[in-house]
Amino acid sequence: MGFIWMIIVGLVAGLLARAIKPGSDPMGWIMTIILGIVGALLGGFIAGLVGIDADGGFTGLIFSVVGAIIVLFIYEMIMSKRRL
Repeated sequence: MGFIWMIIVGLVAGLLARAIKPGSDPMGWIMTIILGIVGALLGGFIAGLVGIDADGGFTGLIFSVVGAIIVLFIYEMIMSKRRL
């Protein structure tokens, strides 16, 4: 059940990050889920550095979205360099 929950939270965090960050992001559902999962891992790491317990709930979702936005910026920088 934990793996399915991780996919659902990753999808929600990825969708929220793509909705908050301006610009077009041509990626499908699978990449959005991966974006959200990696963002959740990064957000959890950042929360740990700051000293905040983000193991779930609203705080965990906020840090997941912040992490997903950071990952989305990195993804766009890599993809824009590839197009040149």
